[in-house]
Amino acid sequence: MYKDSNYHLPVLYNEVLETLSIKPEGVYVDCTAGGGGHSSGIIKQLNEKGILIAIDQDSEALLETNKKLESLNELKAQYILVQDKFSNIKEILTKLNITRIDGVLADLGVSSHQIDTASRGFSFQKDGDLDMRMNSESGMNAYDFVNNASQEKLAEVIHVYGEEKFADRIARNIVSKRALKPIQTTFELVEIIKQVMPAKSKREQHPAKRTFQAIRIYVNQELDEIEKLLNDLPDCMAENGVIDIITFHSLEDRIVKHIFQKWENPCTCPPDFPICVCGKKPIGKILKRKGIVAQNEEIQQNQRSRSARLRVFKMN
Repeated sequence: MYKDSNYHLPVLYNEVLETLSIKPEGVYVDCTAGGGGHSSGIIKQLNEKGILIAIDQDSEALLETNKKLESLNELKAQYILVQDKFSNIKEILTKLNITRIDGVLADLGVSSHQIDTASRGFSFQKDGDLDMRMNSESGMNAYDFVNNASQEKLAEVIHVYGEEKFADRIARNIVSKRALKPIQTTFELVEIIKQVMPAKSKREQHPAKRTFQAIRIYVNQELDEIEKLLNDLPDCMAENGVIDIITFHSLEDRIVKHIFQKWENPCTCPPDFPICVCGKKPIGKILKRKGIVAQNEEIQQNQRSRSARLRVFKMN
């Protein structure tokens, strides 16, 4: 297990390196560089012909990744840092004149550093400005959404992206409270949520957990980003290339699982057809059918790994 990081502890570190089956001269992409944890593991296995491309929306994360990679002894491979959305992977590779990659990792979780930095507004356990943007330099933030969206839109987002059954009452209370004054901080929003949550639900988990997840997903358009990445990846992969995706909640995991299944079995013929006539062929196969989860040792050292699931697909 990876331990050397004060910025972000990468989950399923050994499992990622094992499943990527890294070729020393290969080209690899870390779509979510974070603090450089996974990136450092990948680049250590590359020789002077190998290339690592580390992508992140967060400029702070890229600075940390650069520090991490620069600190490695006897670094042989070339690495390229790119501040961008991972959904733009095709455009990124085109600009770098790279036609095929041998492996790609996307760790879809919010980094430990982002959660622990109160001013980023991701945590319902730390008081800070309502922000929640992966790229804190541009785009709509949580403050804009919470204070300007209609009650109907708030309820829809909290219900769909947070799978929160009390979405309607939460949305109603947000609209009621913001009419008195703008909702500016995470703790203000947490208190508004707590006011309308039944006692039983408060005992089961933090009452704001699902709502914060929902707002974060919506602000960053996370599910759309994942779908675009996965739709574009087959055109980017080399023969026998490996795709590693780490998910942290059911919504994103469902998307990854469904798309991997479609890649493995793309046939659209009716089930009663004796032979396939649609002509759609598999582009690879799913490895580790149910995905890979963290072992007890890792969970004890990093509680955030409890909900992580690594799904792996290998191209033909």
